[in-house]
Amino acid sequence: MEREDYMALALKEARLALAAGDVPVGCVVADAAGRVIGWGHNRREERRSAVRHAEIEAIEAACAAVGSWRLDGCALYVTLEPCPMCAGAVLNARIPTLVYGAKEPVTGSCGSVLNLFEERYGFRPAIYGGVREAECAGLLRDFFGGLRRGEES
Repeated sequence: MEREDYMALALKEARLALAAGDVPVGCVVADAAGRVIGWGHNRREERRSAVRHAEIEAIEAACAAVGSWRLDGCALYVTLEPCPMCAGAVLNARIPTLVYGAKEPVTGSCGSVLNLFEERYGFRPAIYGGVREAECAGLLRDFFGGLRRGEES
C-alpha cells in the first residue's frame, strides 16, 4: 500500500472520533511488512482523559501486537500533525517513519510550532507531511465550524 492508502485508514479512524463527538483525528501503525498492527482515534471525550489522543491509542495497540515497546520498522500515519505528547510517544517507541496529513498550527511538533524531532534525542524518524492534507484538514474544519455554529458533531 502507498502512504495515501494508509492515510485513508487513518481517516476512517478520524470519522469514528467524529461520530463519538470528539475531534476527528485518526491514526494507524503499520509494521515493516505493511500490515496494520495498531489503530486509534481521539477518545478524550469518551474516556474523559487528556492523553487519549489517536497516536497514543494506535501506539499502545501496536506495542501489544508486537509484544514490545519498540516499534522498529514501523510507520505511523496520523491525520493531524502530532502534538508534543504524541511526538514524544513516537520518539519513545522508536518509530522510524511518521506520516501526517494536516498541519496543526497550535500544537504541531513537526515544524508548525516547533520540531521536536530536530532535538538531540538520539533518534530521529523520517517525517512526511501533507498526505491527503485537504481531506484531513477539511474534516477538522467542518468539525470546528460546526462547534462555532453550535451544531452537534
